[in-house]
Amino acid sequence: MIRTFRNKELAALWAGTRARIDHRLHKRILQRLDALDAAGSAEEMNVPGFDFHPLKSFDPTRFSVHVNGPWCITFEFSAGDALRVDFEQYH
Repeated sequence: MIRTFRNKELAALWAGTRARIDHRLHKRILQRLDALDAAGSAEEMNVPGFDFHPLKSFDPTRFSVHVNGPWCITFEFSAGDALRVDFEQYH
């Protein structure tokens, strides 16, 4: 289950309110957030098309799933919950 967000616009989109994120990305973002909310572990996000991978040099470990172009959703996972979910260009 998603517990916390780092990005207020991503939190707004998830809550169903107006978000200042390119509307062309909304469907792909929401598909990934739905999967993340249902996931019981980070590894459950390792599905085709998501390009799931851990990010290096983070403690606790942060993970990433690809959205479009340079945009990714990054998150931490602890005790079955997704924490500090962010929408960013980290490359």
